[in-house]
Amino acid sequence: MKTHNIEINPHQLNAYGEAEVEKIIKHELCHYHLHLAKKGYQHRDPDFKALLKQVGGSRYCKSLPDQGKKRVLPYRYKLVCQTCKTVYMRKRKVDPRRYRCGKCRGELKLTTV
Repeated sequence: MKTHNIEINPHQLNAYGEAEVEKIIKHELCHYHLHLAKKGYQHRDPDFKALLKQVGGSRYCKSLPDQGKKRVLPYRYKLVCQTCKTVYMRKRKVDPRRYRCGKCRGELKLTTV
């Protein structure tokens, strides 16, 4: 924790109402209190789990309803063989100089989708 600011997403209030935002605030205040008390304030710490249960905060906030619609394609990059034009779809960016085509051993060129 670099600052002691608590930020709450206003979309949570619009989507789920005051009761859910109250649980989120309790969750964040548990982090804050335990950090100042120099106890385990992370999600995995027993101190955090016990205090959260005691005050009735939520362990996880609910996902916003429109979050799943943003991902259209799982692949962001494609490698294209310069010889046989075979296409390899990739989620992560790679250095094409380190790889060759699996079919013809030709050079690959990286492009974004």
